[in-house]
Amino acid sequence: MPLHPAFQAFVDATAGAAPQPEDPAERVAALRATVEGFGALGAGEPPALASVADHTVDGPHGPVPVRIYTPTAPSGVGIVYLHGGGWVSGSVNAWDGLCRRLAATANAVVASVDYHLAPEHPFPGPLDDCHAALAWFVDRAGDFGVDPARVAIAGDSAGGNLSAAVALVARDRGPDLVAQVLVYPVTDAACDTPSMAANGEGYLLTAAAMRDMWAMYLGGWARDVAPADADPLAAVLRHPDLAGLPPALVMTAEFDPLRDEGEAYAARLAEAGVPTTVRRFDGMIHGFFGMYEIVGESGEAIALAADFVNDRAR
Repeated sequence: MPLHPAFQAFVDATAGAAPQPEDPAERVAALRATVEGFGALGAGEPPALASVADHTVDGPHGPVPVRIYTPTAPSGVGIVYLHGGGWVSGSVNAWDGLCRRLAATANAVVASVDYHLAPEHPFPGPLDDCHAALAWFVDRAGDFGVDPARVAIAGDSAGGNLSAAVALVARDRGPDLVAQVLVYPVTDAACDTPSMAANGEGYLLTAAAMRDMWAMYLGGWARDVAPADADPLAAVLRHPDLAGLPPALVMTAEFDPLRDEGEAYAARLAEAGVPTTVRRFDGMIHGFFGMYEIVGESGEAIALAADFVNDRAR
């Protein structure tokens, strides 16, 4: 299927973009500024909710902000949401519109986690934050009108990676999850798939940027960890044991460098006996999930995520 025409303007605009700064600190600052704006792109008018409230979790690496979105008709289901941004950028504020829409669509209480970012806080810092936030949310579920036995984890891109990793940690250490929703997740540090080669230039997320973000996540400012040495809780595709994980929904985009590694992780989940649903959105690029006002597929994907979680939380 050809690229969706709504994305052609984005592709054209990035074709003449200036190269990234050589200085790592300047590159991180530029990326954060770009993603902060892009994360909210096309989110649309926020739907009505009963409340939106900010909380703070005592995480292992310092305070972790968590924003709680309560829908007008909550069903007792909870979703802990982890934003994207390559572990280096993104925020609760930038993903605010998406989380509001997910809460309203699913009639679920959504807890959005503002985990610490690399390279200042490399692996396992962000993962530790996210698991701590999940444990806090489940422990206090009753305060938010949530059944602690009906909580799912979800996230996009690097947030999809963290969601997969949190599911692995939670399998071994708790708390139990009813589902995991992985939206175009990062799963392998090698960055050597056919989709990485075919879609690694010209579709907003580039292969070069992905390698740079992996280096910062794994090595921080030192950036001295080779992909082959990545911990399997970072490069989850290489994890030796995926059995016993909660049912998974994996969504990918046709023109996304991460397409193949997301689908490869879904295949490994299925091979391990994990009930797994895979959906590729043709004509889409990385980031479409939050672009509700730009492409109808965004609303379709959000509804799919909502239905998947609710079906498994019954």
